[in-house]
Amino acid sequence: MDYLLKSLSVLMSYPGPAMRAALPEVRAIVAHQPALLALTDELIAMDPFDAEERYVGLFDRSRQLSLNLFEHIHGESRDRGSAMVDLIETYRAAGFDPVTSELPDHLPVLLEFLASRPAAEVKEVLAGAAHVLGALAERLTRRDSAYAAVPAFLLRLAGAEGGTLPDEVDENPDDLAALDAIWAETEVTFGPDPNAGCPAAREVLTRMDLPMTAE
Repeated sequence: MDYLLKSLSVLMSYPGPAMRAALPEVRAIVAHQPALLALTDELIAMDPFDAEERYVGLFDRSRQLSLNLFEHIHGESRDRGSAMVDLIETYRAAGFDPVTSELPDHLPVLLEFLASRPAAEVKEVLAGAAHVLGALAERLTRRDSAYAAVPAFLLRLAGAEGGTLPDEVDENPDDLAALDAIWAETEVTFGPDPNAGCPAAREVLTRMDLPMTAE
């Protein structure tokens, strides 16, 4: 599972030269997963500039598709800062020190961390983030994006179902005024009662401030 999670981390990372250089190896690892293979082949075939431009348009200019998980849970509230500190402490306690400029709640960073964790913990953490993953999968599917394959696969790996999306208007990444208005909205909370479910998993998820799904 470690190589698979690392491959998913690569697929969701910015498609710069280092990421693209890893794609042939990723392709071999995801070869038996048709949707993931299709995304990998698409990235391999794309012009590098086009791939980078598409990635920025999807994930950096859209709050609804942000890969920073706490953005969906806490928005810009103060709780996001404390959750980030807790997550960093979780990483350090496990001996994980990501070498990246991304925030610790960035999905590719989290997947890289989970690649070093026991399978049971991986499943519990992903299940706790199921509502965010489900939202990303559905929103990417609505945009006909092959990237939807990654959060959808993570949901299946967790044995979880995504949450229901709130009523919202799809973002147009070229409408900068509309995007500014969306980024100014209040926080959105995903997930049911965080006190439900497995106590051992709850300890991990509480430190990360990710919502749990009930068992």
